[in-house]
Amino acid sequence: MANIRTSMKAEAESLKSLVESVTTENMEEVNTIEQSLLKKLNNQETTIEKYITYLNDLDKKFRVYTNPTHTRNNKTSDAYQSGRLWVSECVGNLVQTDLQGNQLQKIRTSGVNSFHPVTQDGDLIFTDMDEKVLKRTTLHNNITQFLETRQTIPFCIHSSHINGDLLVGMGTRGEAKVTRYNKKGKELQNIQRDKKGQGLYNAPYYITENINGDICTCTSDCDKKAVVVVNRVGKHRFSYTCQGSKFRPHGICTDVFGHILVCDLFNVHLLDQDGQFLSLLITPKQVSDPISVLWITRTIFMWDKITTQ
Repeated sequence: MANIRTSMKAEAESLKSLVESVTTENMEEVNTIEQSLLKKLNNQETTIEKYITYLNDLDKKFRVYTNPTHTRNNKTSDAYQSGRLWVSECVGNLVQTDLQGNQLQKIRTSGVNSFHPVTQDGDLIFTDMDEKVLKRTTLHNNITQFLETRQTIPFCIHSSHINGDLLVGMGTRGEAKVTRYNKKGKELQNIQRDKKGQGLYNAPYYITENINGDICTCTSDCDKKAVVVVNRVGKHRFSYTCQGSKFRPHGICTDVFGHILVCDLFNVHLLDQDGQFLSLLITPKQVSDPISVLWITRTIFMWDKITTQ
């Protein structure tokens, strides 16, 4: 009997040791799985937080672009603020009107064509091609010189609704470029050639900035008869020519969906942000010689060559 008891105790100790060993292994495996799951959950939480931050930033940008005090357009009409429009006459005068066309005030300039955005600070900035300068007009209509473009003629100007930078299309003697300045007039960037060293622009008279951060400049050249689009760092993305000899791009703007609207004196072309043609918004039967377009929230304002309405 003693031998039997000794044998049973030995078997019990062996079984106990086996159970403890298996239990330990199982606990270690469970701990490993738990740590892995916690790591995945933490990563997912971080991803969700980043996505929430991204959505909040996107919402802020969308609110900026849907705010009626911020619009995207250049050339004949480029400045809209609180129900008032700044329009450039063919002789260079800047005229402010309400949305019914009633004249509120007029500023006489020395330039023949004055391109003019309203900045984020509410100042009106316009080009003076004769003096080769950019001038600033405050809310009290005090005109001061903002910066000189030296020997280069400033054709057009756009005030960024993303960061307040100024994008200026300029050129002389066959050389043309788009230069970025900060709010204080410091030169930040020059966009002039594609990756093959070919000039992007000939006469960049019209310029705007899309809501898509990849698109920095959208310039339509009368001589090249093309809409040229580059990204934020100046890399050429595409050129739109409509594949027609009658295409003469003039006024240009974008909407909150990243669409690009282009006047060509005959029609208004609607493109997506990658330059794909979508449709004609306006035809010659609707508007005679459209030269400028302005998108404000859900309304499109048109100016034509004959009636300037």
